[in-house]
Amino acid sequence: MKLVIDHATLADAVAWAAHALTTRPAVPVLTGLLLDADTDGLVVSAFDYDTSRRVTVAADVAEPGRGLLPGRVLVEIVRPLPKKPVELTLSGNEVTITCGSAEFGLLTLPIDDYPKLPEPPESVGDVDAHTLAAAVAQVVPAAGKDDTLPMLTGVRLDINDSDLTLAATDRYRIAARTFGWRPSGLDAAAGAMIPGRVLADIAKSLPAGTVTLGLTDGLASFTGGGRCTTARLLDPQFIDYNARLKLSDFNVWAEVDAASLISAVKRVSLVAERNTAVRLNWTDGEVLVQAGGGDNGRGAETVAAELDGAPLEIAFQSQFLLDGLNGVDGRARIGMTTGARPALITAADDSDTPAYRYLVMALRLS
Repeated sequence: MKLVIDHATLADAVAWAAHALTTRPAVPVLTGLLLDADTDGLVVSAFDYDTSRRVTVAADVAEPGRGLLPGRVLVEIVRPLPKKPVELTLSGNEVTITCGSAEFGLLTLPIDDYPKLPEPPESVGDVDAHTLAAAVAQVVPAAGKDDTLPMLTGVRLDINDSDLTLAATDRYRIAARTFGWRPSGLDAAAGAMIPGRVLADIAKSLPAGTVTLGLTDGLASFTGGGRCTTARLLDPQFIDYNARLKLSDFNVWAEVDAASLISAVKRVSLVAERNTAVRLNWTDGEVLVQAGGGDNGRGAETVAAELDGAPLEIAFQSQFLLDGLNGVDGRARIGMTTGARPALITAADDSDTPAYRYLVMALRLS
């Protein structure tokens, strides 16, 4: 293998692929980045049995070949190199990296021991990358972190001929976001469970433009801009979230500027003990946000609000409330029944058929 490649291109490719490297590999070779050079350019890949990343970039390849290099070391070497063309040359079990006056030699890992990367599943449709990333950011905070309950750590993906819905729950809240996409076939109905942590990592590095989604019984793929990520799926079992997110279940509705309420909750929470309640007292014209009252003191702030229904006081765990409000851009609608029942957060300009729904458990008022 012998090639010359732009420094920025190489640095971006190895840094992106390295996100699939695990800190606790099942076998030592999984710490490596696979470099595969041919006449079409350079392919950089990583795999940890649960996820894989593969990116194809332009390179001037003089001699095709393959090499498996220590991934994190390669990233650290390439990042600070001078902004000049980088030459990679494989000779025996060493790859020489030359850039300007800098030269490094990296010993390769045994490439014959490296597992075969999974092939991306057949496409089920295309989605706008920005829309997908925004939806993931709204839903993933509601996914659980306890690996002993895999279903709660995943994000449910449901698709049909017109819409794609993401949903997640950790038993204390449910988040769901529906948006349009372009299915590949006439019968596009399907469902899958993707690990929330993996999906969040994928969403943060999606290329601009269109992303192609692939699905099989055990694998999902996201492809676009010369990059492809695959993720092993969880068991598809999930709750009936739509039955719990019906607007008709709520008879008291409040409308408030989401950013203003977020700021107020953050400020009054400064004097609240960890995991204690933030109380919202809704009346026509305003909501009184209160927290604290213990050893650290107390805080209170009013925010302008509109109320449709009887005045009501309700309390939430502050971070759960903030995660729901952060999913709203502009004014939020909050549906309630009593101070002891969960509340539903949606966007005010999307009240008839909300694309974003966030149900959060209320805390008992003391």
